[in-house]
Amino acid sequence: MQIFFLSMPVTILLIFAIWGIVPLLLAYLCLKLPDRFFEPIRFPWRIHGFERGGRIYERVFHIRSWKHLLPDGGGVWKKHSYKKKNLTDYSEANLHRFLIETSRGELVHWLGILPFWVFGLFAPPEVIWIMLLYTLIVNVPCIIAQRYNRPRVYALYQRLYPSETK
Repeated sequence: MQIFFLSMPVTILLIFAIWGIVPLLLAYLCLKLPDRFFEPIRFPWRIHGFERGGRIYERVFHIRSWKHLLPDGGGVWKKHSYKKKNLTDYSEANLHRFLIETSRGELVHWLGILPFWVFGLFAPPEVIWIMLLYTLIVNVPCIIAQRYNRPRVYALYQRLYPSETK
């Protein structure tokens, strides 16, 4: 329900500002959470049987044909950056870090869907549906990519470091 009635230019500017600031703020807050929260064996990050090692995402979403088009937000915060685009270091520490960061990235994108309703405070009602559609288009593919990568990397981690598997 619209509470604030702003001019169209101010409304548009506010929409862009919110979509520019909120995802960065969410990513920053998730970086502050301890790594133990994102362990791949914990709910909700654990790998589920229905995912079939990530193959469900290949079959249903054809992820291999579009995954390379997704941006890697891992370098946004330089001090805490971890880029997940290409896995080149197969050490135990790096594979574990990759698993942690896919969980962290998944949380960032789930949380990134939530703010769409804020636009209802200052924009016409139909804008809320546009914002929901926008946030789903932006975040769901990234969530799918994290869910796809995690079981594949976890299987590699288990094969290379069976005694280290947590």
